[in-house]
Amino acid sequence: MGRDRWGLNKSQRMQMKAYICLLGILLIIVLVLGKLLFFSGRQDEREPGGPAPDVTATPHIPVVRTLTNVWILEQQEDGVILFRDGNREQYLFEGADDAPKGETALYQPETPIQEQLADVELTDGKVTNITVRSEKISGKVLSADESGVEIEGYGKIPLAKDYRGYRLYGGLAVCTAKDLLFGYDNADFCMDNGEICGILMAREEAMESIRVLIKNSNYEGIFHQKLELTSDASYTVIYGEEDSGDRETYAPGEVFSIEADDEHFREGRVFVVPDVLTGRILLDNVGRSQGKPSYRGRMEIISTDQGMVLINQLPLEEYLYQVVPSEMPSGYPTEALKAQAVCARTYAYGHMLHAGYPQYGAHVDDSTSYQVYNNIAEHESTNTAVRETYGQLLYTPDGSLAETYYYSTSCGVGSDETVWKTERMSQIPYLEAKSLSRSSMAREVSAMSDGIEPPKDDIGARLQDEKTFADFITSVNEDDFEAGEGWYRWVYNVEKLDTKHMEEVLKDRYAANEKLILTLENGEYVSKKIGKLGKVKDLYIEKRGAGGVAEELVIVSEGGTYKVISEHNIRYVLNDGKSLVEKQDHSSVQSPTLLPSGFFVIATGKEKGNVVAYTLAGGGFGHGVGMSQNGARQMAQSGFQAGDILLFFYAGCEIRNVYE
Repeated sequence: MGRDRWGLNKSQRMQMKAYICLLGILLIIVLVLGKLLFFSGRQDEREPGGPAPDVTATPHIPVVRTLTNVWILEQQEDGVILFRDGNREQYLFEGADDAPKGETALYQPETPIQEQLADVELTDGKVTNITVRSEKISGKVLSADESGVEIEGYGKIPLAKDYRGYRLYGGLAVCTAKDLLFGYDNADFCMDNGEICGILMAREEAMESIRVLIKNSNYEGIFHQKLELTSDASYTVIYGEEDSGDRETYAPGEVFSIEADDEHFREGRVFVVPDVLTGRILLDNVGRSQGKPSYRGRMEIISTDQGMVLINQLPLEEYLYQVVPSEMPSGYPTEALKAQAVCARTYAYGHMLHAGYPQYGAHVDDSTSYQVYNNIAEHESTNTAVRETYGQLLYTPDGSLAETYYYSTSCGVGSDETVWKTERMSQIPYLEAKSLSRSSMAREVSAMSDGIEPPKDDIGARLQDEKTFADFITSVNEDDFEAGEGWYRWVYNVEKLDTKHMEEVLKDRYAANEKLILTLENGEYVSKKIGKLGKVKDLYIEKRGAGGVAEELVIVSEGGTYKVISEHNIRYVLNDGKSLVEKQDHSSVQSPTLLPSGFFVIATGKEKGNVVAYTLAGGGFGHGVGMSQNGARQMAQSGFQAGDILLFFYAGCEIRNVYE
């Protein structure tokens, strides 16, 4: 038999191979038994019936994140409930789901935490640490912007980039520095490294004082380079902190003068305060329609790089004494003036909640940007209307303040809030397009007195049809409250179309909002810069809104086809800046920039296929949304009360006193 290199014959070699195979099988059995024993020993580390752990997996890396400046609502035995980004959330403490009954979790705060601002650290979704923001300050808020909050006694404190705000009353909600109430101390501020990391609006205020930014002469701007003030009573000028600043006393009629670079501004703000509650402050170098204006309350002067900002702080009710006559003629019936007072108070109070000039701590200014204030002197009739509606505000069915829009005169029908083409379209259901007629109001008032739902008026939808609206606007309905008003019907006749002027206005309106001035391109209207208009081939209203108001105007020209959207833009574009408006009483008035309303039909005059002239037959004065002031006057003269008038124009709302 042949032998191999190790000297083994064939039989011996076969035996050797058999031994090796047997050893291999034994080794495999040992390995399998070892694994079984290993997993048996770890059975208590996994859920019953769960999969065996993968011994080849990489080690677990904990996921750690921090919830910054959240509001801790409540600490429970095994975790916390918190409020973050407008939502309630619940998190367990680390180890809480593994702790035996009666024992605490691995993590437990040293002292219970409830209603506190804090940073919450989460590891794998479980709470492993809570850092409470315990440092807090409080004081009267003077101003606020994106960079910080000015607090009386502390100066301006910066806002942390990750600050959070919470309104703690009337239903927990998120807020920002813009929601602070200026002139009040109803908020706490949580501090971290010299910055405000949290705003806690702690209690509701029935606000009684409003802060009005006084523009310069002719309302040209908000900055003053020089101010000259006096008073009909003795008064005090305070530099810096109102409670502790340096003081100067002035006699009645003595002038206090200050310029923007005055060294006293190094101390902070300057206050001018009459020594008696009935004292008036006069502005010698600020002009208004009434002449030299005088103001109730006190004045506050702030120095900026652009000049001085002047703020008049006074009771809301006294503010209305000088708003109502500026917004509605004092000779109107008492019930109409009372309705106007409630509208004006509601509008003002809304801005006291959300200030128009937070960077200066002012709620509104005194111009048409808000409500005209102190342009017309006070009158006994308007003061009486304010006093008889003391504290009354108009609230929506959901309990929020109503948007009390108003305008001068209707054409016999109103529109709704969609005229403005804003994101809030169709979100104000109490502003309805309805007939402003005697029979319509009688039906509504009768239904309300019987406690039933007033009948719905479908005229707003019907007048969106071009022919139906044309028949309506070119006729007079004697049942309409305002059928006898001069602005009820009007005509605007453009004898020669000025295409260059129309082109310029189109470009201006495009610059104001490029989404509302569109150009036809490849069969679709797109937002695109306006080119040369050229000769106009056609001019027509393509779409009408509620009540028949012009919503989309199409201009077909040599340079392109353009669509003008919104009644406001249309009123600009079709005004040539020269033609007069003829009212139905045959008087003619100038309308240099804006047509009286968007309720009209167009008739064009053409030569050789080009539009060379056009005539608008229209009605009403103003946007047509909310309360018609001349409609309110006629309603009051017909015996309706202020409450009837308001609930007719603001359907489903209610009047409540904010101070009760």
